[in-house]
Amino acid sequence: MKSVSRLLRAGATAAALAAAYAAMIPAAQAADPIRIGVPVGLSGANSVVAPAVVQSSQLAVDEINAAGGILGRKVELEIADDGSGAIGAQKAYDTLVFQKKVDAIISMETSAARNAALPIVNRGKVPYIYTSFYEGRSCNRWMHVNGWVPEQQVAPIVDHFMKEQKAKTFFLVGSDYAFGRGMLGFTRQYIEKQGGKVVGEEYLPMDGSDWTTVISKIRSAKPDALISSTAGGGPNVSLAKQVKGAGLTMPYGNLAIDEGTAKTMGETANGMYMSASYLTSIDSAANKKYLDGLKAKFGSDTKTANELSEPQYEGFFLYKAAVEKAGSLDGKKVVDALSQVSFDGPRGPVQMDKQRHAALSMRLGQVQADGSIKILQTFDKVDPGAQCPNLK
Repeated sequence: MKSVSRLLRAGATAAALAAAYAAMIPAAQAADPIRIGVPVGLSGANSVVAPAVVQSSQLAVDEINAAGGILGRKVELEIADDGSGAIGAQKAYDTLVFQKKVDAIISMETSAARNAALPIVNRGKVPYIYTSFYEGRSCNRWMHVNGWVPEQQVAPIVDHFMKEQKAKTFFLVGSDYAFGRGMLGFTRQYIEKQGGKVVGEEYLPMDGSDWTTVISKIRSAKPDALISSTAGGGPNVSLAKQVKGAGLTMPYGNLAIDEGTAKTMGETANGMYMSASYLTSIDSAANKKYLDGLKAKFGSDTKTANELSEPQYEGFFLYKAAVEKAGSLDGKKVVDALSQVSFDGPRGPVQMDKQRHAALSMRLGQVQADGSIKILQTFDKVDPGAQCPNLK
């Protein structure tokens, strides 16, 4: 600004003044923060898991800023409550995209929230990294996914039940929305393909909490194994408590449980089976760094890192890599670069190059009495299959 003032006092030409102002613009732009939106269910079904997701986001931003930011610019978070559902997501995304004018969105959400938000992402042309496990085959020009899909998550549980538990008949229980029905639809197909039989399939609304009638049907059907796929958080807890309270003892595989929720459930979750790409017991330097970072930042308030919060942390570094590869914040350039970059984090190397999805190492785990997860088997680099073959 001083150089411009001197030019004014010297009676500089318009061209000289214009050149001076132009020279100032890059410096001013470099000082502007990069804003990343995090819409998440601070209320509603996901409120049980959202605090861990927010903490992972905050840790990632702190680490990125401590290392110089992205393209030399500081990163700022814009967190919005999506209410865990469609209406809340529309409001949250509209605020983030068109009022806050975020440069990208990185979020773990319910499928209902994601589906309602995608039209807003399209209008705003904002790069979007969806960090939640989900039912698969959600395809959008602006979206990449680093969470697992049914092709990666279902087989470890079903195969274990059929081979190790000798299960032949299964009962499926879920929340009545895209994730619940999508996951259990795939599970039914897989069970039948392996020679098993589904003897019952029941759903409650996303906010349903009274599973009495469903449990009565399970008892009557006498399945060899139970598999559930509910909305994360609250419905998971209520179903598991009522299953345990009813004295049902068949093997129970939960396609929607995360490690943090399992720990809060105590004895209720003891013995439950899960399939995950991330567990805190992964023995690696990157995972230790992540867990130590959370503890150092949040102390006694640290939430248990889990399958929903770790991919959120990872998403920020994937976005950073994409921006740096593109050399720009331009949405289209960043989206194109997201399929070309990888991040070696707590889960191991992750690259979203499989039709905007990622091959992931999956772990079959069982919840122990103290809430920890015992890893029974690891499956390396499981392919997500054909998720978005026609996306351009």
